[in-house]
Amino acid sequence: MDVAGVSVTLLSTTGGVTAPLGFRAAGIHCGVKRRRPDLAVVASDLACVAAGVFTSNRVKAAPVRYSQEVIASGQARAIVANSGNANACTGPKGQRDAEEMARLVARSIQVAPEEVLVASTGIIGELLPMDALRRGIPLACEHLGQSGEGAATAILTTDSGPKTAAATLEIDGAPVRVGGMAKGAGMIHPKLATTLCFLTTDARLPASVLDSALRTAVAGSFNRITVDGDTSTNDCVLALANGAAGNEPIVGGVALRRFEEALSGVTLDLAMQVVRDGEGATKVAEIEVTGASSRSDADLVAYRLANSLLVKTALHGAEPNWGRLMAALGSAGAEIEEDRVQIFVGPAQIVRDGLGVEASLSAAAAELRGSEIELRIELGLGEGSANVLTCDLSEEYVRINGSYAAEAGMVS
Repeated sequence: MDVAGVSVTLLSTTGGVTAPLGFRAAGIHCGVKRRRPDLAVVASDLACVAAGVFTSNRVKAAPVRYSQEVIASGQARAIVANSGNANACTGPKGQRDAEEMARLVARSIQVAPEEVLVASTGIIGELLPMDALRRGIPLACEHLGQSGEGAATAILTTDSGPKTAAATLEIDGAPVRVGGMAKGAGMIHPKLATTLCFLTTDARLPASVLDSALRTAVAGSFNRITVDGDTSTNDCVLALANGAAGNEPIVGGVALRRFEEALSGVTLDLAMQVVRDGEGATKVAEIEVTGASSRSDADLVAYRLANSLLVKTALHGAEPNWGRLMAALGSAGAEIEEDRVQIFVGPAQIVRDGLGVEASLSAAAAELRGSEIELRIELGLGEGSANVLTCDLSEEYVRINGSYAAEAGMVS
């Protein structure tokens, strides 16, 4: 893509957060989990502006509360994250432990503690093993390097593997890069953020512009996915920009639009990886709702279908049970006129004017046997539309969440 001297190229890369200039990362095992990597550090060699969005769950983990205070300044230099323990519902001790994690990083890389963001993921309600982190954080900082793969691996819980992405764009002849890593497979639902995601860029831009671009990117990516309708206590998306690319400051115009496009491309790539890796998932489904009386009504219908256990199990079983779809959308709380509803699975129309189309069910079942499914609902009432990505629900989801601690590597 090229517009007015600005070009964007989206690249899948193992570099992730270290793809932009001036960023280093490390991931190690320190003992929060028994065996698997459990501690990640991402740091910039230069001062950064910072932005973040956080869970809207009113039960917020200590690292979320701490990082919200840091982000308020618009500046940060590093991120430290552990997996295996959420440091949530841990009271004043948990808050002090989050603050100590920041101090340990700050001392190791010689920055101020208020320049370090903290994140955690894992079991809720247990205190962090701080002796392990006191040993591990300095060691991780010693091993900061140009590969982001270790850090992306160290933040995983029930994920099947690391999730990374990157993009490049050119502004006035200066290459600018955006990189990111994320984790998430369960407790995924759009409430400001739906996972842990860390983004880096070597672009030069004010903190306020980064904040606006980040919110735009999250709105079109992480806030359009759902796996199980549950929102974590620890969700956050954090972004650091260090200006190492040397571009003219991005403040508006074409440069800002293209930067937003690159940032959104990275977040969408990561968000789609989260859905594909949904706990026990075998299929990804895009649910498109059109013709709603308003955008909010379209959202209600899309998320009602995306989170319906009956719909998700029908997707898993490749059963074109249109009655489940009609029942779900009718209970969404949106304006519905039954005899105007049209439903399609791929090209196969299974509901016409609110009634089932029996002749199309075999074709619809064939579509549902695929790994990627398109489900379209036309309401015929207005201009409101919405798109949501979700996944099917299998027996494996129950198995994973019936033994979460072992599955996430906390007791294995």
